[in-house]
Amino acid sequence: MIVTMPESRPIFEFSAGGLVVDVEGRVLLIRARDLRNRAVWTLPKGALAPGEQTVDAALREVREETGYRCEIARELEPVTYWFQRSGRRVKKTVQWFLMRPIEKVGEHDHEVDEVAWAAPSEALTRLRYDSDRRLVTALAPPRC
Repeated sequence: MIVTMPESRPIFEFSAGGLVVDVEGRVLLIRARDLRNRAVWTLPKGALAPGEQTVDAALREVREETGYRCEIARELEPVTYWFQRSGRRVKKTVQWFLMRPIEKVGEHDHEVDEVAWAAPSEALTRLRYDSDRRLVTALAPPRC
C-alpha cells in the first residue's frame, strides 16, 4: 500500500487591491464568496496577471470587481496572512493601495455578488477579515 502525504511546502500567492474611499469618507466594499462558498464582505483585490505590476493589478481588480475606475492616492503597507486551500497551506501577500473613485464605468464581475458604499463604522461591522478591518481602522485620524 502506498500512502501519499500531503504536500508540506506552502504555496506563495501575491495579490493587489484597493481601499477605495470617496469624498464623503465612505469605503467601497464587495460581497463575494469565501472558499466554503459563504458570503463575505471584503475589499476588492485579486491576483496579478503575468508581467503585471501591483499598481496596475490593483486598479484592474477594483474596476472588475466594483465597476469603478479609480486613481491611486498612495501605497499602503502590504498584508500577509496564511490560510488552507484543498489541504495545502497558502501564504498570501496583498499589496494594498488607498484609492479615490473617478467614475462608475460598469457593473461588477461574476466573482462579486454585491457592491456597497459604507461609512467606516459600518464597514468595520460588515467586513469579515481582521486584515480588512485593520486597513479601514488606519483611515481614522489619531485621537488626541
